[in-house]
Amino acid sequence: MAKRLLVAYGLWALGGPLGLHHLYLGRDSHALLWMLTLGGFGAGWLWDVWHLPGWVATANGAPIARSGPVPALSALRLVGQVLVGMYFGLAAALGLPGVPALVAQPLAVGLGVQLVASVGDQTSEAPRTVAAAFAASLLFQGRVLAVLPISLAAAIAAQRHRRYRHRGAPRPRLPARLYRLGLALVAFAAPLACRGLGAVLALSRAVTELLLLPLRAGRLLAEVLGFAGGSRGCGAGVEPSERQRRAYEVLGLPPGSSMEAVHRSYRELVKLWHPDHNRHRAEEAEQRFIELQEAYEELAGPRRAPG
Repeated sequence: MAKRLLVAYGLWALGGPLGLHHLYLGRDSHALLWMLTLGGFGAGWLWDVWHLPGWVATANGAPIARSGPVPALSALRLVGQVLVGMYFGLAAALGLPGVPALVAQPLAVGLGVQLVASVGDQTSEAPRTVAAAFAASLLFQGRVLAVLPISLAAAIAAQRHRRYRHRGAPRPRLPARLYRLGLALVAFAAPLACRGLGAVLALSRAVTELLLLPLRAGRLLAEVLGFAGGSRGCGAGVEPSERQRRAYEVLGLPPGSSMEAVHRSYRELVKLWHPDHNRHRAEEAEQRFIELQEAYEELAGPRRAPG
């Protein structure tokens, strides 16, 4: 089906940063690049307006002028490869923190550089591009700031092995093209989305804690002044509850047991560990007896322990 220039301009205006005009003209690599970079960081989308007539003519079967067996070296493409390679490398560092940097970073950089190398009627040797990225990464031990030299090394390798695409290659049908683009988008966006979701959840927890701070401060003040239940005295906080938990353990009771259970357990254990009944182990009995007294006083308050 013949492509129309007016339709291409309409798609450029409505969805240019998402590469809809490139998708319409069968330029899938260019479309994917624009989707992942929002139109080449905006500048590439504006630049496209001058090239649309030529791209429409090429999509309709016009012959492509080639300067020779190998594409001419393009400084603009080289700069684009370095920038996109750095962008992909940083995205991998943010979205894949659990993957070793020596694996995720050069792979992402190499794929980004190769994507730029495959725009239009050109391409490059992907294995050589990725290999150059891994070789450069080994020199810098996967540091985050190494994305620049890694991208530069991969871009040089891609330019050195650049070539034209084969003419007359069958074009996949639209569903297959959309399927491939969808997989590439998910592979790029899913790690960043998960990372972003974690940041949003952490931010929401922080906001919740901030909103509840006045309520908790008021409750603490009420407990200190004696208007609310809780720990006794100015020593309110975590320490009294820890002492109470320890007191329940000494008396052999689960936390929160009734005062009747506390009295009963105390009477039984005091009789069991009274020093007069344990002369053969007087030191141990005395220590346990003191612990029982302190535990009972902690749970029963200033009331006198039963005999």
